[in-house]
Amino acid sequence: MNLTEKLNWRYASKMMNATPIDNQKLENILEAIRLAPTSFGLQPFTVFIVKNQETKEAIFNAAAPGQPQIPTCSHLLIFAAYRKITAQILDDYFELINKTRELPQEKLEAFHDHINGLVTKSDETNFVWASHQAYIALGFGLVAAANEAVDSVPIEGFNHAILDKLLKLEEQNLGSVCLLALGNRDEEKDYNAKLPKVRKPKEKLFVELP
Repeated sequence: MNLTEKLNWRYASKMMNATPIDNQKLENILEAIRLAPTSFGLQPFTVFIVKNQETKEAIFNAAAPGQPQIPTCSHLLIFAAYRKITAQILDDYFELINKTRELPQEKLEAFHDHINGLVTKSDETNFVWASHQAYIALGFGLVAAANEAVDSVPIEGFNHAILDKLLKLEEQNLGSVCLLALGNRDEEKDYNAKLPKVRKPKEKLFVELP
């Protein structure tokens, strides 16, 4: 199948069958998330990987009782954005750039000055911005999962405050943004498995400007 056929194959799985996915497929999905573009290339988020069944059950029971995919998925990914963009975060990033690209010092300093304004913005503004970057990575994860024939569902319907407390995210300068359940569909129990996709036709979604 080509990519379009694989995207037509995928859907938001409502029920999974608790069977594990192949480790190499998981690694390919994670690598796609790692390679996703973000503003300035900063990647202002962390992705937690939950495989342990007790942890999945705890998240389901405490923060997302309406999401049956969580206890039945193979792996649950938790996208958590930076609450604050600190000077230390930027310094660490510039150090990584310097090690990777070995840019002339004047170029590195110019880039530093260019994005240093993030530190002066409000924490609320930066958290919203960082959350947007996490969603870009989530999108790459969804496409990669389809490419690997792994079922997936993005989840926003959970109690962020409870999950943050459960995982002690605030102590790590993080706040949960969205979840991604990866696994294998349960076609017998999932009413959504055989339904056709509902999408706008191209002529109503896309507008070419003159």
